[in-house]
Amino acid sequence: MNGNQINETRPDWWRDSVDCWHRLPNKTFFFALLAAWLTLFQFLGNSTLGYINTPSLFRWMFNAYNSGGVSNDDALGNLIPFLVIGLFWWKRRELLQLPLRIWPASLGFVALGLALHILGYVMQEPRLSIVALFIGIYGLMGLTWGPAGLRKSLFPFFLFIFSVPFGAVIEPITFPLRILVSELVEWVAHGILGIDVLRMGTQLFDPLGTYRYDVAAACSGIHSLVAIFLFATVCGFMMFRSPWKRLFMMALAFPFAVLGNLLRMLLIIIAAEIGGQQWGNRVHESAIISLLPYIPVFLGLLLVGWWLGKKSSPNKGPQA
Repeated sequence: MNGNQINETRPDWWRDSVDCWHRLPNKTFFFALLAAWLTLFQFLGNSTLGYINTPSLFRWMFNAYNSGGVSNDDALGNLIPFLVIGLFWWKRRELLQLPLRIWPASLGFVALGLALHILGYVMQEPRLSIVALFIGIYGLMGLTWGPAGLRKSLFPFFLFIFSVPFGAVIEPITFPLRILVSELVEWVAHGILGIDVLRMGTQLFDPLGTYRYDVAAACSGIHSLVAIFLFATVCGFMMFRSPWKRLFMMALAFPFAVLGNLLRMLLIIIAAEIGGQQWGNRVHESAIISLLPYIPVFLGLLLVGWWLGKKSSPNKGPQA
């Protein structure tokens, strides 16, 4: 089999990707600068050595994403780089049609990223350095490919906000969500399902003490909120060009996350009402059953996006 035959057997997406790679200007310049920027954060990226003994910001991020197992609220950060790369690949044709050029003014973003990193390093706040890392990469892209490339790259880069491991920093958000979900479960169980559930703070239990559950932070919506907010953001930017429609889709993540967690807790309560604490625990610990309440949530977001697009432009199809 000769070289031409081998090329003919390769899928179209591979040939298209290789062609786009060859057409990309200034790539050697960009990746040399990127390597230097990443080296800075590898060897002088983290000063909080008392928590994890490494100067690497990337090692600190990996530890933050994976130290809590599947229950870690920040575990989604592992997937964000792949999602961003996938979105850039999806927009590759559109990006290559832009007037790509060297743009020195974008060094301002690099300087801002460097200043933020120095501040985060001195304050021993790696989260600030993570923001600085991505601002600097964004600036290097602008330096290499100009303002047109920066504008088109804003949405994929916005998703890197989900790479920041917030952890206990967002406790002011998680606690009200815990209270809200607890109150809704109690109200629906009493008023609609006829189940006698008592609530004390974030704890739900029956009068006979057959079962007791605490609506913890992971159950309150923060774990699903991040995933739903990410999904809503991607849908909003892919389906619409209007800023207010994108913001509307992102805002829907909050009520939809509460709805998903309400349905999940109700499944647990119903199971516990039938078979006691053991049955409720099975529903709570089952990965498959725990995902079922979120299926209508994701479908609902898609339905709202479809309806919003159809209402605004019924004859034009998707707006992105």
